[in-house]
Amino acid sequence: MFADLHLDASFANLGDAGRRRRDNIRSTLTRILETAAAERVDAILCGGDLYEHERSGQDTLRFLERTFASVDVPVLVAPGNHDWFGPASLYARGEWSPNVHVFEEARLTPFELADGLTLWGAAHRAPAGTPGFLEGFSAPDSGVHIGLFHGAALGGIATEDRDHAGRPKAGHAPFRPEAVAESGLKFAFVGHYHRARDEATFLYPGNPDPLSFGERENAGLVIAEVGGDGKVAVSRISVATSRVADVELDVTGLTDATALANRGRELLASLEGSVRLTVVGEIDPALELDLTALGTLGPDLDALQVVSGALIPSYDLESLAEEQSIRGEFVRRVRNAGLDEAESREVLLVGLRALEGHPLGEP
Repeated sequence: MFADLHLDASFANLGDAGRRRRDNIRSTLTRILETAAAERVDAILCGGDLYEHERSGQDTLRFLERTFASVDVPVLVAPGNHDWFGPASLYARGEWSPNVHVFEEARLTPFELADGLTLWGAAHRAPAGTPGFLEGFSAPDSGVHIGLFHGAALGGIATEDRDHAGRPKAGHAPFRPEAVAESGLKFAFVGHYHRARDEATFLYPGNPDPLSFGERENAGLVIAEVGGDGKVAVSRISVATSRVADVELDVTGLTDATALANRGRELLASLEGSVRLTVVGEIDPALELDLTALGTLGPDLDALQVVSGALIPSYDLESLAEEQSIRGEFVRRVRNAGLDEAESREVLLVGLRALEGHPLGEP
């Protein structure tokens, strides 16, 4: 099972590297099917957001037709909010091989996987506003029933996961976690959240090829075995083609731009693909911190994003607060402004460096 591949994602901030990332996503889908075949699975499930409706065209359709036809097991797709089912969708326009089944209705409908084992799948029929699929649904009493859909589990997961633009994930087709068991389903395979999640009665596979930083966390292809009693045993296989890394550049102890650049180059030397470099540590007042210049340190990378993180100003704030100067007045006002520690630290850092003529650079 997999979900949230997002073929044709824009990667607008990557420039020319965006095309390579889109090619990587296609390669990852090929890897998914090849790995599933090698594992001798009985069916391949897709929990939606296979592609992006607004950006995908005929070439993507032909790629999907050919790729899905290359395996001789059922491929079952439950469209999500990005690849919603409609007359203009690739799903409706495609000439699919007999092994492909796309759920078309905005309610759970059955597909018999094996004798006594039924998969219930549903489709988003619009890019937003789809209600939950589990409320009001009741599986038959006989046999084992499992679910496949694209939806947002309510609760803690909903507050943590973000989309590939860094925004909190919207609550498309929301469901209460306890509603899975209440509906009579033994388990549900769900797409939407990009971080891998394993819960008692459902899971999110996570997106198999990273769309943004911080998404890996065991995301990939899920191999699931459903027992006769409905219990599900799960293993995960990494299938990502793209290489994405998050690293921190500690500036503590550095006093000049050359030393900073050398430390950055050492850190990046063994990395490839796309990297987010977060600058952290205790920053010396004399250090020129130009994030734009740091962005040139990885010429062989597909993309390098440089951001400022938890930077601590290396200033004697007690002494500064006693100065009868603009700088001293600034420190006193910030410290008396009622900000929390992180906000106060950031304002003091940016302000003091600006007063000295070398503000933080822009990436």
